[in-house]
Amino acid sequence: MPANQNRLFAALKPFSLAATAVACLLSTAVVAEANPYILVDVQSGRVLEHQEAFRKWYPASLTKLMTVYTVFRAIQAGEIALDTPIAMSKNAAAQPAAKMYFKPGQKLTLDSALKIVLVKSANDVAVALAEAVGGTQDAFVTRMNAEALRLGMTSSHFVNPNGLPGKGQYTTARDLAIVAVALRREFPQYAGYFALDGFTTGTAAKPVPNLNLLIGRFDGADGMKTGFICASGFNQVASATRNGRTLVSVVLGTDSLAARADHSADLLQAGFTTAPATNDTLASLKPYGPWQDEVADISADICSAKGAKVRSETRDEVGRMKVRSPYIHEMTQPPQFVFAGLMPGQTPPPSNKVAAADAGDVADVPIPLPRPTSF
Repeated sequence: MPANQNRLFAALKPFSLAATAVACLLSTAVVAEANPYILVDVQSGRVLEHQEAFRKWYPASLTKLMTVYTVFRAIQAGEIALDTPIAMSKNAAAQPAAKMYFKPGQKLTLDSALKIVLVKSANDVAVALAEAVGGTQDAFVTRMNAEALRLGMTSSHFVNPNGLPGKGQYTTARDLAIVAVALRREFPQYAGYFALDGFTTGTAAKPVPNLNLLIGRFDGADGMKTGFICASGFNQVASATRNGRTLVSVVLGTDSLAARADHSADLLQAGFTTAPATNDTLASLKPYGPWQDEVADISADICSAKGAKVRSETRDEVGRMKVRSPYIHEMTQPPQFVFAGLMPGQTPPPSNKVAAADAGDVADVPIPLPRPTSF
């Protein structure tokens, strides 16, 4: 058994035999699927766990972390402010779901746009953000790639700001950890954007919950972003803070919302409760593995009858999510929804447009929204 899995089992010793058995099943699944992941200490940059960290992968909506980082850099440079109006262009409004269905010419503040992009993963708002900062979408993407190179994301390339499928768009678990750590280190004043329970548009539409199942359910969880397209599977960058120590995990290519939450929780728990077995940092970790020349595509496993069956098994008879990690618990208080919508005086989109089938970053596959206070 790989050393990474041994360390994960060591973290489970204080828990019951039943919990350990559940986690053992989870770990076996992780080994069998051999999906990329990495766990990093934010303050030191130390890599605590990793597997296939340099394998090229489609980032899906995790792309929006790079988008938001580029926007934060523009705020820092004085180019834009949180109260700056963001106008929807025809190009932005034409983006595929998930989206907010805002009309060309309608405006929202940058603050609202950031909340919508990070919680709902709205592709139309992501493009509107890009155009507001870069002038055009293409100019903004050029800035994204320049920022990625400056950060040392040597195995990443972006072709759009929202993560929709596109030739030439790829990243790695290691590179995603780099931008996640940079966001936490360089912009601590904006950490709250990544930890929202959800938002309301101030209309008759239902509140939009965060698809990150760790928020409010894993001790110390405080971010960051989820992502999905058929080719990538279910991805997640998660962060948690305990006793002043923040860890970030990146999990790529799982087969359901529940699986990405389970794996993220198990990694973070192991990081908080066991000593690291390596002195590697994000900067010193050397590229490895035979899969650095082509981007993995797992569409056949995800968007297929096989994938649908797996996802159906992660829900009970009334549709509630069934997570298996012993470290994820039900929310102990009602979710707090912040406002994120159009500026005053504008006609909102029809409330029925923001529907369960348009569930954030799960474009391409109709998957029900998780309930905000249960699984």
